[in-house]
Parts: sequence; structure tokens; C-alpha cells
Amino acid sequence: MLVVAAAVHAAAALGQIALKSPAWSELTPQERTILAPLAPDWDRLDAQRRQKWRGLAQRYPSMQPDQQERVQSQMRTWAQLTPEQRAAAREHYKSLRQLPPEKKEAVREKWEKYQELPPEKREALAAKPPPPTRGGARTPAPAPARPAATRPGPSPAAPYPAPPAPQPTTGQ
Repeated sequence: MLVVAAAVHAAAALGQIALKSPAWSELTPQERTILAPLAPDWDRLDAQRRQKWRGLAQRYPSMQPDQQERVQSQMRTWAQLTPEQRAAAREHYKSLRQLPPEKKEAVREKWEKYQELPPEKREALAAKPPPPTRGGARTPAPAPARPAATRPGPSPAAPYPAPPAPQPTTGQ
């Protein structure tokens, strides 16, 4: 018994004990209902991502109905992204989180202005390649535009990144 305890302690110290990450069939009925948009991909998610999604499912019942609707919409959108698009969105989110507060506010204002555009104008802007950044480097291609009905942006309820910032428009 002492040997087992020492082995467990040593493995924990080395970070070798994996988080419990149940298969889809092992989730509670409530978790499966809440996380339904992720069902096709669940068993391919790593343990850390499963735990994040399960944490969201635990918080979900205490959310306001509009928050729950937003989470479901964002989950459906996220589930439709390819693995490459998800990776690009995560990287973009990380870069946005590192911005100073005044730049974050500028991005938020641009996004709100973009959301006010008619759908045709948003589609046209989304189809254009992003402008070159300083030094001539190109920014990575953004994930596809979200449906107009969703409100993007970071929130405590959203476990995944906000959509890319809109491209500035000219002539307005």
C-alpha cells in the first residue's frame, strides 16, 4: 500500500496523472444535452478540452436564458470549424488577450461597427484578403464569419475565442 501511495505521489509530482476525461457515453444526460453540438467530435478532444467543456456544462444551468442561447449558438459554430480553423481561432484569441486595454477597446468598437453593416457588406469584407501588417507580413486567414445573429466577443461563459476583428472600411 505504501509503495502504491508513493508511486501515485511521484506520478502526480511529475504531472503524469491525466485528468478524468470521460467518453461521450460516460457523460451525464444533462452534460450530453448541453454539449450536444460537440457530440461528433467529443471522443477526439484531448482531456484538457473535455474538462473545459464539462466546466461550461456545470455552469450552464446558472446562466441567464440569453447567455445559454449564446453559448449554444457559439458551440454550434465552433463544432462546424475545421481543426485548422479552430487552431487559428485559438491563436488569434491569444493574441487579442495580450493587447493593451486601449487596443482591446478599439477592436471591440470596430467589431460593433462591423456588426452594424448590412449582411451583404459584411460578406464582401469577409471575402477580401486582410491588409498587410507593418513590415509587410500578412496576418493569418481568419476563421469564417459568424452568423449575423450571434454576438461575438469574449465572455466568462465562452470557453473559446471571439471571432477575428473586422477589417476597416474606407469611404464611410
